[in-house]
Amino acid sequence: MSTHKMVIVVRKDLNMRKGKLASQASHAAQEAILVRDENNVPSLKTSPDVLAWLADEYKKVVVSVNSEAELLSLMEQARELGLNHHLVQDLGHTEFHGQKTYTALALGPAPALAVDALSGHLPLL
Repeated sequence: MSTHKMVIVVRKDLNMRKGKLASQASHAAQEAILVRDENNVPSLKTSPDVLAWLADEYKKVVVSVNSEAELLSLMEQARELGLNHHLVQDLGHTEFHGQKTYTALALGPAPALAVDALSGHLPLL
């Protein structure tokens, strides 16, 4: 059984096309396990939680919220708890009429109990 997991939270209220939604969820998952240097060059985070997740089953679950406020509230809670997370802000080139838009949030990788405490009440996508 996995001890670590990642939950990806996407905004349903944006009515993103399926491909756009998959892309935003993928961005969240990818960036949650990377750290970028001052030149924006990525490398793998070597935190114990990320390494434990990578050594196990890479468990991921995708859930949804209905507003930007809900997404940002979850991100703030994760930050306050010191939980690994990554918030995705789309630049608006293809779907949001040039407006930067918060679309997805990765919670974790982190201990499953900690992630579930924040996201366990959210519906599966």
